[in-house]
Amino acid sequence: MTDGPAFPLIIALAGLLLSPASEFVIARGLPQLGGVPSPRVRMTTAAVTALLFGLLAWRFGISLELPAFLLLALLGVQLSRIDFTLHLLPNALIVLLLGGGLLLLAASAALVPGWPELLRAVAGGAILFAGYLILGLISPGSIGMGDVKLAAPLGMYLGYLGWQQLFYGALLGFVVGGVLTVLMLRMGNREKPRETAHGPAMVSATLGVILLLNQLYEY
Repeated sequence: MTDGPAFPLIIALAGLLLSPASEFVIARGLPQLGGVPSPRVRMTTAAVTALLFGLLAWRFGISLELPAFLLLALLGVQLSRIDFTLHLLPNALIVLLLGGGLLLLAASAALVPGWPELLRAVAGGAILFAGYLILGLISPGSIGMGDVKLAAPLGMYLGYLGWQQLFYGALLGFVVGGVLTVLMLRMGNREKPRETAHGPAMVSATLGVILLLNQLYEY
């Protein structure tokens, strides 16, 4: 972590600018998603992305691994937005998160070096993907194939940090998903979807574990 707020604030500002830029790129590259979201949605996603960028900069400081986790925040917010509104997790964004994240983590591992962390990241992605795939085959109504695919990059990031992070991130994803489902049913129509977006819960649980788990162990 860095001393003073200047660096996290600068990175947060970058997140504020990158969020709307990413939405325009997604709208042009994936027109089937319905174009650029409304101004209110864009302001919300920009604020959330900026907050996450600042917190991740505070968490990792000026480090080689920070860009990989900023990519997770940027694409994670967009995937959550899309899944929440359309119940869809585009393959192109998941592949970008997986491939881009792996490339950035590999670059960090090569320069630090940190090959054990990179190998654990690959194993974490495979483990979480396999776990979600089994659940998706057993209960296709609750876990979609988009969730199964998203588990691979999220498991990679969690595994990079440690086995405990992988375990708690996977567990917390289902806890957050259950809470969100109950809230949506209580706030809305009970006959409304039995299908609820699980992607936002997976992303928020992953980022929560990344930001908080190490800090909790310090106290």
